[in-house]
Amino acid sequence: MSLYFLVMIISNISLKNFRNHTDTHVSFKDGINLITGPNGVGKTNLVDAIHYLCMSKSFVTASDSYVVKQGESSFEIHANIAGSLRQPFNLSCIWNRGEGKKFFVNDSPLDKLSDLIGTVPVVVLCPEDKKITNEGPAERRAFLDAMISQYSKNYLADLIDYRKILRQRNSLLSSGNTRNIFAMIEAWDHQLAGPTARIVAKRHRVLLDFATHLEDNYAQISNIRLKPTFEYKTFCEPTDEEEAIKSAFLKKLEENREKEMERQLTLVGPHRDELVFLLDGMEIRKFGSQGQHRLFALALKMSQLTWYYDIMDDLPIFLLDDVFGDLDPQKIQVLTNFLNNHDGQTFITSANISPFNGLIDFNSDKNQSLSVSAGPEISGSSN
Repeated sequence: MSLYFLVMIISNISLKNFRNHTDTHVSFKDGINLITGPNGVGKTNLVDAIHYLCMSKSFVTASDSYVVKQGESSFEIHANIAGSLRQPFNLSCIWNRGEGKKFFVNDSPLDKLSDLIGTVPVVVLCPEDKKITNEGPAERRAFLDAMISQYSKNYLADLIDYRKILRQRNSLLSSGNTRNIFAMIEAWDHQLAGPTARIVAKRHRVLLDFATHLEDNYAQISNIRLKPTFEYKTFCEPTDEEEAIKSAFLKKLEENREKEMERQLTLVGPHRDELVFLLDGMEIRKFGSQGQHRLFALALKMSQLTWYYDIMDDLPIFLLDDVFGDLDPQKIQVLTNFLNNHDGQTFITSANISPFNGLIDFNSDKNQSLSVSAGPEISGSSN
């Protein structure tokens, strides 16, 4: 790439009782770090630890209780991180059963988990990404919200406020207090309208920018003349005019008042938005083949990375977990070319090094291959 980017680099990481890692310390290179080894030895757990440290959660499991090594009551992750312009800093997580998790920057605790998001931006590509195109709207909203939240603290704050107010509004709807509920619910409506308008407007603006990235990356990885598009469906015509969104939202709430009373649930808002993915106008969730789902998800994550190039000060870290096994040689070459041109740090897990022979230069000072064996023990070389 011809432009100069600021790069965020994880120099090393230490794991204690994280999944099947009892006491592991690994140093990384600035470019591509390939982690190989048989199934079950801890390759995915290593990159999952990076994701956990950056995003406060695992991309493998939803529960922290499954992250701690079996039989242990706590785990720790520590990493040394450097940026192109930032001073090097330490990022740590300590989790104790019954107490939860705490994150630290240079040994100073973060007040809120939300303060962590975006500190070290990360994009993860893994087999579970097929859920984004294959399953329900919640998967696509989660993808979109995570993508936006890493660069926009205001968007993340609006999401947190929205969910808090939504819980309180739903609690009122389910309370059975029919006598005073109409006056009370109207007050909650107006509290909800502000973050609603900002969330919808932000999603609309982001998706307008994201569309070109998706089209370009799908064409690159698929080599098929099918055009990927999407439709953002919300309670009103998508726009970036916040006042118009707010007005439409309050009107929809009023129209659905009786139905919400009956269902005891908020039926209007960005928590019910849908993102419909299409290939040449055909909805991929309903009509896509397994191969099309896989390629669309791959293009989504590549597009998230290239979109971040345009808007972030620091290039994100790219994690690719067990994604090369399902790709044919042509797509492996396209994806490795993409990674070679990525100026940021990359982590790849694979059963062996053979798919990358002749495609990634492990004699380069920037790249290395690491081998994980039972234990797990890790050995590495740059060639």
